Amino acid sequence: MDGVTTHRAFIALGSNVGERIEMIEQACLEMERASIKVKRTSSLFETAPMYVLDQDPFMNGVCEVETSLSPMELLNTLQSIEKELGRKKLIDKGPRSIDLDILLYDQEVFEHERLSIPHKLMLERDFVLRPLCQLIPHERSPLQGKNLTYLSYLNSLPPPESKPIATTHISPSFPPLHSNDPKRSTHIMAILNLTPDSFSDGGVHSPNDYTALTTTVRRFIDSGATIIDIGGESTRPGSAPVTEAEELARVIPAIRHIRTAIPEADHIAISIDTYRARVAEEACAAGADIINDVSAGLLDPDMLAVMARTGKTVILMHMRGNPSNMTKLTEYPDGVVPGVAAELLERVRAAEAAGVRRWRIILDPGLGFAKSQPHDLALLRDLPALRTEYPGLDYFPWLMGPSRKRFIGRITGVDKASDRVFGTAAAVTASVVGGADIVRVHDVHEMWQAARVADAIYRV
Repeated sequence: MDGVTTHRAFIALGSNVGERIEMIEQACLEMERASIKVKRTSSLFETAPMYVLDQDPFMNGVCEVETSLSPMELLNTLQSIEKELGRKKLIDKGPRSIDLDILLYDQEVFEHERLSIPHKLMLERDFVLRPLCQLIPHERSPLQGKNLTYLSYLNSLPPPESKPIATTHISPSFPPLHSNDPKRSTHIMAILNLTPDSFSDGGVHSPNDYTALTTTVRRFIDSGATIIDIGGESTRPGSAPVTEAEELARVIPAIRHIRTAIPEADHIAISIDTYRARVAEEACAAGADIINDVSAGLLDPDMLAVMARTGKTVILMHMRGNPSNMTKLTEYPDGVVPGVAAELLERVRAAEAAGVRRWRIILDPGLGFAKSQPHDLALLRDLPALRTEYPGLDYFPWLMGPSRKRFIGRITGVDKASDRVFGTAAAVTASVVGGADIVRVHDVHEMWQAARVADAIYRV
């Protein structure tokens, strides 16, 4: 904003009526339309109600915004947005379709009969401090005598009786992911490669044979798949790229067919496996729910903007280089887990800067992509650390894709990729133990069995 003084503010987001996540997302869009730039968001947490207990659970989060508005102008704009979105305040701290509260405004202390900054109750509320600490854990309140960091205040609170559950939205017809719920089930993502040259199933699925496509999709669903990942270009090591037109011709008709001609797939999420922005955008328009980019936006400069514009959930995978040269980029001086963590965090920040909401991001460490066999094994072994011990990577869902990978063949001596079922089952089990939310697999029925047993043992 040239010549205009801008301010940094933090807004608490809350809803416990109707489609809560959609309402929060709409509020963010309305703030943008009002020239309140949403810079970053926290995760969204489902939390038990506080104060007025006889009401439904809330969805709560925090966003950092940039604005030229004064505190009172900002308050008036936010209350106008609440009203436009249908909020009716019948009971103080009671049910509401949308709640937008100013927590902080620069480092100012501001008092008015309608507004107190910092927010008077924020330091006693887990459901405010937890998401705020994802954004500014080490900053301090501007109030005199409040010299602890926000993270210190959060850690000093008694644990909430009901654990806040991180929530990642996929679609209205698909259950949200709850990455910190110890009892969650692992989702099975079935691989549908419409390519002639994928490393283990190239040529198996034709993009033009709709009868066979219908049979395959129904078999995936009957076998336990909840997500189908559709790809029109191989990303195996050394693969040659296809044209954008060819990739579109392979995947778009297939997505449309699944969405319009296979009723059983109504509650199945469709993921588009592509690094091209135009393919992702057209796939979403055709009915895809998830953008799965092996490069996390690095191979197409328009991809992150498309991810933000579509508002879809995205999978950011760790990779270096491209499929033709990634096998030469396997040096991790500080170790593969810290290296992958640092590089994935860079991609998360880039996605956030482009406007992708944190509650729409899934992470993938990229087994086999710019990794050696010891690297793949270390990532499987140390997934719990990757999920919880690196600031900035907390509360994300994780996808693991070990299916039929080269490291399994080297360990077992099984050369033919399609014969690596038992080795894959071991890697899938390790993924569940490590906390994966989704496993991406070729052998759907077998891996569904492996995951269900692993869930029964470990997800308790």
